[in-house]
Amino acid sequence: MFIEQAYKGNNKWWRVLLTALLTSGVFIANFIMYFVSSKEQLQAAYDLMKDIPNNLSLIINLFPFVFLLGLLFLLVYVLNNRSILSLTTIRVKVDFKRIFFSFGLIVFISIAGFLVSYYGDNSNITWNFKPVNFFILLFISLLLFPFQIGLEEYLFRGYLMQQIGIAARNRWFPFLFTSIVFGLFHSANPEVAEMGFGVMVFYIGTGLLLGIMTLMDEGMELALGFHLGNNLMASILLTSEFSALQTDALFKYSGVENTSGTLIEMIISIAITYPIILFILAKKYNWTNWKEKLTGRVTQPDSIINE
Repeated sequence: MFIEQAYKGNNKWWRVLLTALLTSGVFIANFIMYFVSSKEQLQAAYDLMKDIPNNLSLIINLFPFVFLLGLLFLLVYVLNNRSILSLTTIRVKVDFKRIFFSFGLIVFISIAGFLVSYYGDNSNITWNFKPVNFFILLFISLLLFPFQIGLEEYLFRGYLMQQIGIAARNRWFPFLFTSIVFGLFHSANPEVAEMGFGVMVFYIGTGLLLGIMTLMDEGMELALGFHLGNNLMASILLTSEFSALQTDALFKYSGVENTSGTLIEMIISIAITYPIILFILAKKYNWTNWKEKLTGRVTQPDSIINE
C-alpha cells in the first residue's frame, strides 16, 4: 500500500509537475551540464573542486540539499496537501528501528569488506587519520548527509515512485523508472568522469535495491538507513589520490587508479552483496508476495477514498 499513499493528496497534474521540477532541478541541471560540456570543461571543474580544502568542498556539495529537502517537504504539505508520514511509510509512525538496523547492516558489511581487502593486500593503503580534520569530517557527514540522502530517497523512492505509480496504475513501471533515473542523474558525479560510464551500472543497481526495499517493506525506513550508512562509509573510511571528491578519511589508497578493478568490485556488490542484504531483510521482516508488491496493479483503496 506504499504507492497508494499518494491518493491521500491533491494529485492535479500541475501540482505534481511543479513539485517534481522544483525539487529535482539540481539533478536535471547537472545531467544537462554533463552532456553539453566538453571533456576538458568537465575536467577543469573537477580539478577546481580538488583544489578546495576537503571539508569545505564537502560542505559546498552537501549544503544545497538542506534547502531542497525542506522545499520538497513544504511543497508536499502545502501544494499536495499531504503529510510527510504518507510520503515515508504506511505505518502509523516512522519506524526508526528499521532505519537503525539497515544503517548498521551496511556499515558492518562495508567495514568487514574493507578489512578483508586490507588484510589481503594493504601495500597501497595507508593510515590517514588526522584527528582535527577527521572529526570535522565526521561532524559534517553526520550533520549534512541525512539531508542529501533524504532528498534523494524522498524524491525518487517517495514522491516520484508514488505519483508515477498511481498514474501508471502498476508497481513495476515506477520501480524501474525511478531506479534508472536515479542512476542516470548520478552521471554528472565526478566518479563517472574518473572511472567511466560503466559506474552507472552500480548506481542503477543501487537504485533497484533501494526500490525493492521500499516496495517490499511498504516504507522508506530501510532505504533511508542503508543510503545514509553507505554514503557515510564512503566519506569517512577510505579516500584515494584519484578520487574526484577527496575527504580526510581514516585510510588512503595511494596506488595507481584501477578502473577495471573498481568496476569488478561494484559488479560483485550488485551480484552478491545486494542479494545477501535483501535475503537478511526479507527474513527479518517476513517479506512475502514479492511478485504482487513489485509488479502488481495499483488501485485506490476504499479506506483512502473515504478519508
